[in-house]
Amino acid sequence: MEITERKENSILNRVELSWQWRHVGAATPTRSEIIAAVVKMEPGATKDRVLVKSVSTRFGQPLTTGSALIYGDRADLEKEPKYILARHDGTPADSTKKAKAPVEEAPTEDVEAVEIAGGEE
Repeated sequence: MEITERKENSILNRVELSWQWRHVGAATPTRSEIIAAVVKMEPGATKDRVLVKSVSTRFGQPLTTGSALIYGDRADLEKEPKYILARHDGTPADSTKKAKAPVEEAPTEDVEAVEIAGGEE
């Protein structure tokens, strides 16, 4: 992994990284592999305060690019949208909502009662 840009955002208490990863002969890196690499490359970062914001792999090329956010503390991290946090926790974003109501089946029609268009009997 190579960091292409590093920006400190003191207002949001985070460091924003842009990175690229060449993975010749290997699969696209997983989210956990990316987080582990960011923790290894950024001093003071821990797994619970790193968010992988975007990942993009080009078709046919062993190059993946993306961005990651490293927060100063967990409270600032919790300000991210719920779907982003759910993506990293492995839980569905709708887990707090009620279950969907069961779908009613459509009434079946009598096959003989259906008129066939275009023909006379």
